Amino acid sequence: MDGMTLSHRTLGTTSPLTVSALGLGCMGMSEFYGAPDEEAGLATIHRALDLGVTFLDTADMYGPFTNERLVGKAIATSSQGRDGVVLATKFGNQREEDGTRLGINGRPEYVRAACDASLERLGVDHIDLYYQHRVDKTVPIEETVGAMKELVEAGKVRHLGLSEASAETIRRAHAVHPITALQTEWSLFTRDLEAEILPTVRELGIGLVPYSPLGRGILTGSYTSAPTDEKDSRASAYFPRLNGEALEANLRLVDRVREIADEKGCTPGQLALAWVLAQGEDVAPIPGTKRVRYLEENVGAADVELSDDDLARIEDAVPADAVVGARYGDMSSIDA
Repeated sequence: MDGMTLSHRTLGTTSPLTVSALGLGCMGMSEFYGAPDEEAGLATIHRALDLGVTFLDTADMYGPFTNERLVGKAIATSSQGRDGVVLATKFGNQREEDGTRLGINGRPEYVRAACDASLERLGVDHIDLYYQHRVDKTVPIEETVGAMKELVEAGKVRHLGLSEASAETIRRAHAVHPITALQTEWSLFTRDLEAEILPTVRELGIGLVPYSPLGRGILTGSYTSAPTDEKDSRASAYFPRLNGEALEANLRLVDRVREIADEKGCTPGQLALAWVLAQGEDVAPIPGTKRVRYLEENVGAADVELSDDDLARIEDAVPADAVVGARYGDMSSIDA
């Protein structure tokens, strides 16, 4: 695997950013998916960089704050150095050091303070891609993006992004400063964006960074029952489709994915990731993992070639409306 070269993709046309075709979501190394393990996280990031996965995704709220420090430490101790990494982080989900959630904040003064704090934790002098993590519906998007634009002008940020934004918000934001990428959930299990958001970002020349491209692990085929680890948020009502009768119904869909994967000589997760990669050259998914072996499996998806017939068969196996349960128990923070 060390001899393989991961291809690159370009996000955005007005303010283009070249990234590895697959990124690495670092969130689970610090919170939400079980107890944090810094050493395993560092090893996974270093292995990712060695394999050409140079697009690293974090956020200030992961931990909170500890994930940015972990990613910064990994970059500082990597053989590639800062210049060998495309670093993305986010602001907007405001939290205290003890984890207390303070809500969504898009006020300009907060944008500036959050960026400075992220730069310090990451130990870098600029952020390659800076996202508003969630849209603050109490602050006009023009004001938030205006402050983000100032960060670009100051050299602290190179490119701007939005996460979970509606088509209208994306248009308004892009009019203030070019938006390079939209991060949103997209997988065989989550197809919501295809109706309105996907055509909008393609019209505007904005790249797509799908998070949870493996459906929070269910599409790997290794997820057969709700986790019992109280630190794993997937065991809670926060993710309705991963619990109870919904989980049972959705696992039957995974069985169909597994059948096709077996025929293709790959794992269900690799097939699911290959499907996302096949959606366009403007798409760079960021599967998250905190283990080297899962990282290596994910990178293997780049070698899975899917024909038009394969893609049609996969979509017949998992129709867009077949998944049972909402993606979040509370969708109120999503700008729909």
